[in-house]
Amino acid sequence: MSPITHLLASWLIAAHVAKEQRDVRLITLAGVLPDLDGLGVVADIVNSWRGHDTLYYAQYHHLLLHGLFGAVLLTGILSAFARQRWRTLGASLLVVHLHLVCDFVGARGPTPADIWPIHYLGPFSQQPMWSWSGQWRLDGWTNRLITVGLFLPALWIPVRLGHSVVGVFNRRADAAVVAVLRKWHGQLRLFERP
Repeated sequence: MSPITHLLASWLIAAHVAKEQRDVRLITLAGVLPDLDGLGVVADIVNSWRGHDTLYYAQYHHLLLHGLFGAVLLTGILSAFARQRWRTLGASLLVVHLHLVCDFVGARGPTPADIWPIHYLGPFSQQPMWSWSGQWRLDGWTNRLITVGLFLPALWIPVRLGHSVVGVFNRRADAAVVAVLRKWHGQLRLFERP
């Protein structure tokens, strides 16, 4: 699934599990950071401009951080910065594995042969390799519907919590987003009254 879908799903879980905003941020990042192993695409693009063909993205995406090694590495590092370390560690492990399940189900390329497997013991071993022939297209309607389904509560929950998914990246922008959402929520409530 797309990084935006992973971001929204991880934030919704983190917002309900963590008591501190810092821990919400860390848990949310744990659900997105496995895709760092896809940054080889940048090197592939730069190398193609220079006349060299490389396949770093194809070789390493879903191999380096999309498994047990990535889960332990990412959650260990992130939970070291948490206020509630054990809670953050457990929730981070959950969202990393949710990321893996989502990619297992919905990360296929444009053709049915473009299936992205999960190498759970990668990068040390390519076995077990989990793949599913019914994998949804990354840009397919199912993934879009799930993203919209996650986006809607991500617009509603900040009204109660006082912080949104934007807070993962910037607190000031988050405060502005929450203020706007609260204003909209207040305006919607005016329509509910007889």
